[in-house]
Amino acid sequence: MTHTGKTNKSFLKRMKITGNGKLMKRPPGQNHFNAKDSGDASRQKRGHKIAPKELVRNAKALLQSNI
Repeated sequence: MTHTGKTNKSFLKRMKITGNGKLMKRPPGQNHFNAKDSGDASRQKRGHKIAPKELVRNAKALLQSNI
C-alpha cells in the first residue's frame, strides 16, 4: 500500500460526495449580497449541483483518500 498524500480539507468542506462517487458543489456567490437578486436567481443558488467534469478531474488530486 502506498501513501497517496493528504486530503485538502478546505476543499472537501465545499464538496459533497454522493454514494455513487459523484461530486456535488455549492453554486458560487450565495454567501452575501443576495437581497438584490431576483427570486429566480436566489432559487438557483440553493442546494448543491453536480460538479462539471473539468472540476472533477482536478478534484481527484485534492481529494485523494475520499474518492
